[in-house]
Amino acid sequence: MAYRVLIAQFMHETNTFSKLKTTLDDYRRRWLIEGEAMVPHFKGTRNEVGGYIDSAAKYGWEPVFAVAANATPSGMLTRETWETIRDKIVGAAKTAGKLDAVCLSLHGAMVTETEDDAEGALLEALRGVIGPDVPMVATLDLHANATVRMAKNANALVSFRTYPHIDGYDRAVQAAALVQEALEGKKTPRCLLSQPAMLEGADHGRTTQPGLMRDLLAKADGYEKEPGINVVSIQAGFTWSDIPYTGPSVAVSHEPSAEARAKDIARALIDEIWRRRDETTADYRPIADGIAAARTKGDKTGPLVIADGTDNPGGGGYNDTTPVLQALIDARIENAAIGTIYDPVTVQQAMKAGVGAEIEVVLGGRTDPAMGAPVKGRAIVKMLSDGIFTNDGPMNAGVESNMGPTAVLRIGSIDVVTISNRIQTTDLQVFKSQGIDPLAKDVLVVKSVQHFRAAYAPIAREIVLVDSGGICSPDISRLKFTKLRRPIWPLDGVNDPYAGAQRA
Repeated sequence: MAYRVLIAQFMHETNTFSKLKTTLDDYRRRWLIEGEAMVPHFKGTRNEVGGYIDSAAKYGWEPVFAVAANATPSGMLTRETWETIRDKIVGAAKTAGKLDAVCLSLHGAMVTETEDDAEGALLEALRGVIGPDVPMVATLDLHANATVRMAKNANALVSFRTYPHIDGYDRAVQAAALVQEALEGKKTPRCLLSQPAMLEGADHGRTTQPGLMRDLLAKADGYEKEPGINVVSIQAGFTWSDIPYTGPSVAVSHEPSAEARAKDIARALIDEIWRRRDETTADYRPIADGIAAARTKGDKTGPLVIADGTDNPGGGGYNDTTPVLQALIDARIENAAIGTIYDPVTVQQAMKAGVGAEIEVVLGGRTDPAMGAPVKGRAIVKMLSDGIFTNDGPMNAGVESNMGPTAVLRIGSIDVVTISNRIQTTDLQVFKSQGIDPLAKDVLVVKSVQHFRAAYAPIAREIVLVDSGGICSPDISRLKFTKLRRPIWPLDGVNDPYAGAQRA
C-alpha cells in the first residue's frame, strides 16, 4: 500500500521594520494555491514543491496536497492571514485520515501579529495532529531565523545551500529521500539546533564567490558522510527581524545513536562562524559610484548592473524608492532600464493614456518619501502588459511570476518597468517580457541585493551594489530592536558566542 504523504508550502520572509502588513491579498498576488491545483502549477519547475511532486512519483507515494502559499517579503502577517493559511495546512492533516509522513516547504523567518516563531508554531500544531512518530521534514530558506521549537518538532530542517537560492528543488529531493528511508525503517532521524549570541554571521550566506559560507558548507558536506548524520544545515539568518531568534544557526538531523556527534558538529560550525564573524564579501557603495561606472564603459561588453540592494523587495524593501532613478536622470545617463518601480497609481495612469502617449508622472516614493521623493517629469508609455511571465531561471525556473498590471515608461533615455505587485528582480524576464532586451542596454538597475546574480552576473560587464538608504540597509545601527535576545554581537560586548544561546 502506498505511503500517504502530506505536501504543503507556507513561505514568508518577514521584515518587522516594514510598515506594510502582509495580507491574504499579498499571497494571492504571488501564489495561494490549494489542493491538487498545486500539481500543474509546480510540476516540472525547480521550486521545492516541484521537488516533492517528483519525489512522490519516484517513491510511489500517495500525495495529499494541502496548500502552496508564498508572498513577497514585507511586514508582519496579519492574524487573519496567518491563521487562514495555517488552518488550511493543519486542517488538511486532520481530514486526511492516516498520514505516513509530512513534507513541508517553509522559509523559517515568518513573523505574524501573534507569533514570533510562526514556523515553529506550525510544526508544533502539525505534530499535535500526526503524533510523535510520523516523519516530518521541512525545507528552509538559507536566511531562516531557525528555532529550537522548529527542530524539536521536525525530523530534519533542510536549508538551501546556495545564495542566490537555485537549489530549492534539490533540497526538497534531499528531504524526501530522508523521509523515504524513515518510512522504510532504515532511519529514525531526530533534529537539534544551535544558535549563538550573534545577530549577523556567515557572510549573510553569500555563495557566489569563495568565502566563509562556502567553507562552512564544504564542512557540512563532509559531516553528512559520517554514519548517523543525516543533514547538516547552516542558516545565515535574516537580520531585519525584531524577534528573540534572529541570527545564524546550525541544525543537524541525526540518528539517536549519533546525538553526541551531532552536538559536536553544531558546536564546531558555530565556533567557525564566531571566529570569522568579521568576514564579509559584500561591497555596498554610494550611488555616485554607480553613476561613475555608468559613464566609463571602456571596452567591456555587456550592461553595467546597478543593484539597488537596500530597496530589495526580497528582503521587505518597498520597491518604490527613487534615489537611483533620480541620479540617473540628473546625470543624463542614456540607454538604461530599471526593473522595477512599484507604483500602481502611475500604471493605471499609463493604461488610461495608452501606448505612445506622453504623460506627466509623479513616480515612486509613495510608501516612505523620506527614502526618496517621487520623480516628477514627462514619460512616454512604451508598453503595457499584465506583467505575468515564466522564469527562465536559474532561480525558480519554470515558475510563473506576476508583476501585476505593468507599464514601461521612458523617462529621457531610461526605460522604467513600473509594476503593481512588488517583486524582486531575479530573472531576465523582468525585462524581456516587457519588450526590453537586457543585453542591448548599457545600464540595468535591479531591485535586489544578491539573487539577481544568478541570471545577471553572466551578462554583466560590471556589478555595482549600492546603498540608496532603503529599509534593507546593511547599517544595523538604523534598526531599533526591542525583542532581540541580549547580549548579542555586534550590538553588545559579547566574548562568548554561547552566552544566552538557543540550544537543543
